[in-house]
Amino acid sequence: MNWEEGLKSREIAGKLTARIKKSTAGYSGTICIMEVCGTHTVALRRSGIHSLLPDNIRLISGPGCPVCVTPTGYIDNALDLASEKDIIVATFGDMVKVPGSNRASLSSFMGEDKIKIVYSPGELITLANHTDKQVVFLGIGFETTIPTIASVFLRASREKMKNLFLYTAFKTVPPALKALLQDKNRYFNGFLLPGHVSAVIGRKAYDFLTEENGVPGVIAGFEPADMLSGIASLVELIIQERNAVVNGYTRAVREDGNRKAREVISELLEPGEERWRSLGIIPDSGLRLKKEFQAFDAEKVFSLPPVIDKEQPGCICGEVILGKAAPAECGLFGTECTPDHPVGPCMVSSEGTCSAYLRYTI
Repeated sequence: MNWEEGLKSREIAGKLTARIKKSTAGYSGTICIMEVCGTHTVALRRSGIHSLLPDNIRLISGPGCPVCVTPTGYIDNALDLASEKDIIVATFGDMVKVPGSNRASLSSFMGEDKIKIVYSPGELITLANHTDKQVVFLGIGFETTIPTIASVFLRASREKMKNLFLYTAFKTVPPALKALLQDKNRYFNGFLLPGHVSAVIGRKAYDFLTEENGVPGVIAGFEPADMLSGIASLVELIIQERNAVVNGYTRAVREDGNRKAREVISELLEPGEERWRSLGIIPDSGLRLKKEFQAFDAEKVFSLPPVIDKEQPGCICGEVILGKAAPAECGLFGTECTPDHPVGPCMVSSEGTCSAYLRYTI
């Protein structure tokens, strides 16, 4: 058995599950683990890992889906941009069905040559070069996707492009975790930390978790053995009451992350406050265009209004994002709110908790 086969091996999964059960056998109370990453949310449920764990371990999802944590007001502004005759809105596919405050979405403009779905930010240069219209890209994402987007706009700057713009809603993970730690009614015992984001920012970026107000954290990959090993290590840290940060994904994550990716980000962007759905405004949790690149800033060029945060009546996506409610607790889940007719973004995104629960849990 090679290492790749081992990551999916039932035998290894069984041993890791036994290790977890042994660790918790004499533990009283419930261990609540927040998987921060939306990809983990999907992978955990698709692989059935949640069903292998002891009854005293509870997995909850966190604010790790970039589409889900984008406030409704951003979608409303994107809809306003799309309604302008001389503007093309370019976006990744997940954003197209996300409803705004009046339940409209960008999908209503499909077929009108107003919305362009891109699969790589590199397509933006070609798109802008082949139209006389202004192209606005919806910059949604965490540290994983930001470097590739930043590299495109650095190229656009070098080529002195005049019709390509960026509407930023970039968010960074560590400030959001710090905000969660401020909750006076702590409802989680540790973080299963995101593998892809960590490959960019590195293990050291989470050292704040080791402080007095912190919790243990383990960086994990996305194969069954990765996640079970991460949970096993995290459970042991929680039981030992050790606020350590362990890198369980060493084949992809270094102590200092990816230096080149971080340099690309910092060349174009700088930290600033950012509004998150349900978490409110978090200082230094966003990345905005630096002053010298503000000719590309769609918010300023098109005088877009400030982003607001507003949930649809009956939708508890905000509580789901925070791990304070499970999707099935929502009265709209699987009935009025489905992937084909979503009420909230948690049902839209491929990394959304509600979508994952609907597909793999019930």
